[in-house]
Amino acid sequence: MSTGRGRGDEGTAGTSAREAILARMRRALEGAGEAPAAPREYRRALDPGTDAVALLVDRLEDYKANVHFGIESIPGALGEAARVVVPADLPGEWRLGAAEFIPDDGLSTEDLDGMDAVLTGCAAAVAVSGTIMLDAGAGQGRRAITLVPDHHVVALRRDRIVGHLAEALPMLDPVRPQTWISGPSATSDIELQRVEGVHGPRRLDVVILD
Repeated sequence: MSTGRGRGDEGTAGTSAREAILARMRRALEGAGEAPAAPREYRRALDPGTDAVALLVDRLEDYKANVHFGIESIPGALGEAARVVVPADLPGEWRLGAAEFIPDDGLSTEDLDGMDAVLTGCAAAVAVSGTIMLDAGAGQGRRAITLVPDHHVVALRRDRIVGHLAEALPMLDPVRPQTWISGPSATSDIELQRVEGVHGPRRLDVVILD
């Protein structure tokens, strides 16, 4: 294993790269004093009278996501999907339509790639940024099921919609893996040409529930 030794490094043979880097950081910080308090003047809530739901819908549609309202719109959001993977604890009343709902019991990547869609809940949604947030909590499942299938349908309760990120963070479990989604997966890294579905689903449908 590399010792991480470099010019001026006092580490001994056998010291790991990580330990050597941390030692250099400690030396660099000696005598630096207390860190100044971080400013907290950023906005924490929407202006009074602002409709968080309408703002979220505007942002989602700008990201080319599809927005639906009411539990009865879930079949329409799923479209022609025949095989839909769902978290094992997804509420039964959300499993609507003619699709075959397949609970995730540790499905392989190959199995997930063969699914037409995935249906999950979410932990929160931020209106200002149009971000859907999952933290692997109830009804959300593991990250893999939301990243491999080509079509993700998210059931979002209105009481999970907030204006700003500062309001959403306390709603998330900080020890669970999180996925933040702002529209369908897309990149323009190659010749500035937009390509969708590179890092996740090509299509995102959000069903806003009462």
